Amino acid sequence: MRELGAQIAEDYADRDLLLVALLKASFVFLADLSRAIPITHKIDFVELAGYGDASTGGHSRVRLLQDTAIPLAGLDVLLVEDVVDTGLTLNYLCKLLTLRNPASLRVATLLDRPYRRLVEDLPVDYVGFTVPDEFFVGYGFDIDERWRNLPDLRLARV
Repeated sequence: MRELGAQIAEDYADRDLLLVALLKASFVFLADLSRAIPITHKIDFVELAGYGDASTGGHSRVRLLQDTAIPLAGLDVLLVEDVVDTGLTLNYLCKLLTLRNPASLRVATLLDRPYRRLVEDLPVDYVGFTVPDEFFVGYGFDIDERWRNLPDLRLARV
């Protein structure tokens, strides 16, 4: 976490940084990442719902449930994701937020599975860990809203 925070602070020194986290799974990562970024920054949230066929690990459609409260125009926005898999949800959100004219838009993720991408050229700028195709619980990750509170990531036995 310290390494990610230091790199982000270096990249965004003297800029107006806004961290935008996707609820719910990324809230724990956001809290730790925010504390590891030693420069002034703002925090906001979005919440998305996926629906349709989830057989690929993503959803065929995405709906915005909660929008940012802070206007993005002119801000350097860093999306904070829990895990990037197919990239379908992240691609939707990047396109949506780009329409709001941020100064820049980049992505930080705790877990990355680049081998599962269905979206070409999806930029993921800061990666905590590249992980195998396993399901995790803890550290904000859940199964049916359970086990988010575990202090670390654990392989789920589903």
